[in-house]
Amino acid sequence: MANDMWVDIDRAKAFLKRSVLERMPRPGVYETGLAGVRMYRRDKTTEPQTCFYQPVIVKMAQGCKRAFMGKDEYRYGEDDILVTGVDMPGASMICEASPDVPSLSIAIDLDKSLIAQLALEMPHKPAEAASVVKGIHVQQLDTDLLDAYVRLAKLFDCPEKLLVLGPMIVREIHYFLLAGQSGHRLRSFYTLGSQGNHVAQAITWLKQNLAAAVQVEELAEKVHMAPSTFHRHFKEVTTLSPLQFQKRLRLHEAQRLMLMQNMDASSAGVAVGYESLSQFSREYKRLFGESPRKDVQRLREEALFTSESATARGVKIQGF
Repeated sequence: MANDMWVDIDRAKAFLKRSVLERMPRPGVYETGLAGVRMYRRDKTTEPQTCFYQPVIVKMAQGCKRAFMGKDEYRYGEDDILVTGVDMPGASMICEASPDVPSLSIAIDLDKSLIAQLALEMPHKPAEAASVVKGIHVQQLDTDLLDAYVRLAKLFDCPEKLLVLGPMIVREIHYFLLAGQSGHRLRSFYTLGSQGNHVAQAITWLKQNLAAAVQVEELAEKVHMAPSTFHRHFKEVTTLSPLQFQKRLRLHEAQRLMLMQNMDASSAGVAVGYESLSQFSREYKRLFGESPRKDVQRLREEALFTSESATARGVKIQGF
């Protein structure tokens, strides 16, 4: 019986890999027809690249990647699921990929409302909601999750079925994450009153008020936490202080504005809250390694070369 089970798992992985590869003939980002679900193909390894993860669930169908958050490193491959519970600045790299054996992945936007709803419907230990955890982690792929991904992939050829049944399977994937190894982590961000939820609220406020000048004390007050407690928990979740996080957020948004709206560096810097162009250019180069103009030019050339859309490359959130 055990051997049969492993044969089924191997077949399921092979089907998922084949199904995804057939739909991505070239490197790039591919829409599946289901909102919030995308596929990625990369044909070469990369050095660590600065990125900004949004809440997302990533399943590698083939290959291997590494994510870096502060001093922490997360390696994930075909037997893993990467889960980001909150917006997180960091870096990522593809460590296994070639034209013959490309890196293949499926990314599903994490539905915060769905997590909150499921959390209310599922039993859990009260202590879990009070814990503070890091905003990103890797968990081992189990048979329930693998089965859900295979059933989702089977729908990609049936647009009518995908629109009706796809959301149900995405809901299943959220459920299995909440019921499994990721459960207490996701609850910590989406259970009202928890320390993790306070941090998540602060991150949302920073995103919505990107150019606003803010003091840590003021931000702590907005989410009803003592400044010292807020600062400590914010750094535990994101690996950065609130002000460092805001700076990263501003720089990534400026990059997006230059790529997507053709803003010049000066206009983009002002739009995200910088008063000094020289300071903006200096901090931009420190983060991305090149001046704003050169970085945007390089990204556009890469997008054209790999047939990726400017939207996909945008703030480099993906890179999966």
